[in-house]
Amino acid sequence: MNSIARARRFDLIAFDWDGTLFDSTAIIVRSIQAAVRDVGGAVPTDEAASYVIGMALTQALAHAAPDVPPERYPELGQRYRYHYMQHQDDLSLFDGVLPLLERARHGIEFFGLQQQATEHWHRIKRLQGLFQAVLVGGDGHDVWAGRACVLDAHGVDVTEAFKQGAKLALQRLQAAHIDTVYLKSKSPSCGQGQIYDGSFSGQLREGDGVSTALFKQHGIRVISL
Repeated sequence: MNSIARARRFDLIAFDWDGTLFDSTAIIVRSIQAAVRDVGGAVPTDEAASYVIGMALTQALAHAAPDVPPERYPELGQRYRYHYMQHQDDLSLFDGVLPLLERARHGIEFFGLQQQATEHWHRIKRLQGLFQAVLVGGDGHDVWAGRACVLDAHGVDVTEAFKQGAKLALQRLQAAHIDTVYLKSKSPSCGQGQIYDGSFSGQLREGDGVSTALFKQHGIRVISL
């Protein structure tokens, strides 16, 4: 018998999102701690804050902040939601997830997920170069003018995901006073001068990507790699 087991091949491998690929623990812990601090309670430790994950929100906050009076629970919940929303765009994957996605870059997709999980997935694919998408109807400048859109390989409109990612990147560049960036050439987000033509055939045409267009509009120099 051959000692080397033959590799099995599968048509579909399904993963859960939150808690399996995406690690939301750190975001939840920071949000709980910030909420308790906002209402004047004793800030729980990381261990205490993470212990309540999985409980109903009111029960979790009451357990994490036993010194906060019940009449302040509504305010505590509001502050938690506020801080969580501030970090909803943070990307925190478990170790080994990105190499897995890289190996499966040509065939991995999510179905039937809540909107927030789907948006996280699109953002990760775009930022890590796993997103097969093209500009249709123009280039990045046309996207910002409302004359063009970004479609993935399945024809799904992912324009807003690309625009949101570009805006977040611009905010960070401006905050750090960065005036020059080096971006990947030809991509629908970062391409400069040449981008893929929208046919998913690898053909190129003149134009800038979505992020490149936004950066140029704000005086940031773009150099293609």
